[in-house]
Formats: sequence, C-alpha cells, structure tokens
Amino acid sequence: MPKVTTAKKPKKRKSKEAVPESRGLTAGRLAGSAPANVQKLAEQVEADGGSVIGMYRDPLGGNWQLLAGLPIGKVEPTPFQRDVSEAHAARLAAAIDKLDRFLDPLIAVPAEGRYWVPNGSHRLAAMRALGAKAVVALVAPEQRLAYRILALNTEKAHNLRERALEVIRMAEGLVALDDRPEREFQTEFEEPALITLGLCYQQRGRFSGSVYHSVLKRVEKFGAAKLSTALATRRERAAKLLELDDAVNAAVKALKDRGFTSPYLKAFVVARINPIRFQRKTSADVDDTIDKMLRSAQRFDATKVKAGQVASAGGALED
Repeated sequence: MPKVTTAKKPKKRKSKEAVPESRGLTAGRLAGSAPANVQKLAEQVEADGGSVIGMYRDPLGGNWQLLAGLPIGKVEPTPFQRDVSEAHAARLAAAIDKLDRFLDPLIAVPAEGRYWVPNGSHRLAAMRALGAKAVVALVAPEQRLAYRILALNTEKAHNLRERALEVIRMAEGLVALDDRPEREFQTEFEEPALITLGLCYQQRGRFSGSVYHSVLKRVEKFGAAKLSTALATRRERAAKLLELDDAVNAAVKALKDRGFTSPYLKAFVVARINPIRFQRKTSADVDDTIDKMLRSAQRFDATKVKAGQVASAGGALED
C-alpha cells in the first residue's frame, strides 16, 4: 500500500514577550530636575489656585508630568468627549463616597486657561456630584494628549456610537489647530470608518451604525488630503450613507409588513445587499460600495424572502 502522509500542522508562534525589567527607567531615575516647560506648567498650576504635589518622569517613556491638586471649577472634559453616563457616574460617586477617598487621579492637560480631562470625565462628574472642591490629576504639558481619548480611556468601554462621535468631534476640533493630511491622525482616530459614522450619528442620533460598520471598515482608508478637505469628502459620503439607511429602513418595513419580527432584520437586509460580503480580500472603493448597496436596497423585494433565511442570518443588532 502506498504510504499516506499527512500534512503537519504549522506550529503556533508564541507572542513575543518582553524581557523582564528591560525597558524604561529605574525607580531612582523618575525624579530629578524637570525641564523648563514642566517648571512653567507647575507655576501655572499654582497661579490657577492649585498645588503641585510632585514632578516626575513616567517609568516607561520617560515623559515628564505633574501630580497636582486642581480646583474642580478649573477642570472640565475635552469638548469632544463622549457624553457622561449618569448611571455610571452615580455608581462611581457612591463608591468614592463609601470609601471617603479619591484614589484614582484624572489625566489632565492645560488648555485655554483651564484643564481638559481626556480620561476621567466620569470620575470628575462623580466628584462634582459629591460637592468636592478639588481633584488630584496627572497633568501632562503636551496638549496633544487630549486627542488620545480612545487609547487612554479604560474607565468605561466605548460603544460604537460613543467612539464615532468622539472621533468626529476631535476631527472637527483639529481642523482649526492642525490641518495636516488625514492619514497623519491615524493614532488619534484609530480607524477611518469612525469619522464617517460619526458624521452620520451627528445628524441621526438613532442611526444604526453597527450594521454598516463591518462593511465600512473593510473599504474605508485614511486619505492623503488635508483634514479639512477629507472632512468635506466624508460629509458627502455620510449623506449618501444616510440615504442608504433610509432605503434599508424601507426594506425592513416591507419585511415587517409581511409579518417578520426578528431583531436582526436590518442586519439581514444589509448582508443581502453587501457586494463584498463573500470576498475574503477586497480593494473595493468605499463610495462605489455604498452606491451599489443603495441601488440594491432600492430594488429589495421583500416578497422573495423566506422565514428561514432571516432566522439563520443573525448579525449586528440595531444600535
């Protein structure tokens, strides 16, 4: 009998782990003589009625920052921050009140005579609710840190709507400050689809972005045009996406009129009209993709849909 050989399974690569204690500064090097910009920030904190508790370098990147007490009236969330969840802020207030201690400093940067908080807005709201006079914050001299909300915020997980709204608010705020090419803001924005979805959420609060996100994130790219120009293009794209959403809603209504009640109806329709659904890799143009989906949605025939098809579809629920 011929010898049968079986293909060997490829070995799984282990993720590369850092060598213990191989990176950053030793504990003895975290303090020292701070540079002029940090000394100036310390003077500003004192002039604003705050107090500098200490100046130090972070142990990983060696960046200088302050640990400071700030008057709570001088502290506010970044203007592009997501809306505070009242329920989450209330839970934090109850926990802080029970401990009678504020143990988790905010992160703050100086901005326009005040201090912006890119991380800790719920803790700030909780302290306000408790009537606190001051908060403790890690104050960094670099204002650009205010635009790293998505990377910094681990206090309460962002849903898609919150992420998209924060990204578009950041983008609109950055245009006047730093109109570089859009692709140079990849760190701040994380993914290009969030900008387009954010524009949609601004116009339609109950927009079901999750059902389109899986399509957009495969075809959207950061552009080489300046941010102001890129935003103008994305506004046109968002308008077309909202037009598509209207057509999809009409198709969903037609299905409901036929007696379908699944919570996945919208996801089902979007999956049916998605031209790249079965493509493992795609180089499709985002605007062409939306146009194709719009035409398919406008031609959608609810009478050809069978109950079993919807039941097996699943997918993203409406936001």
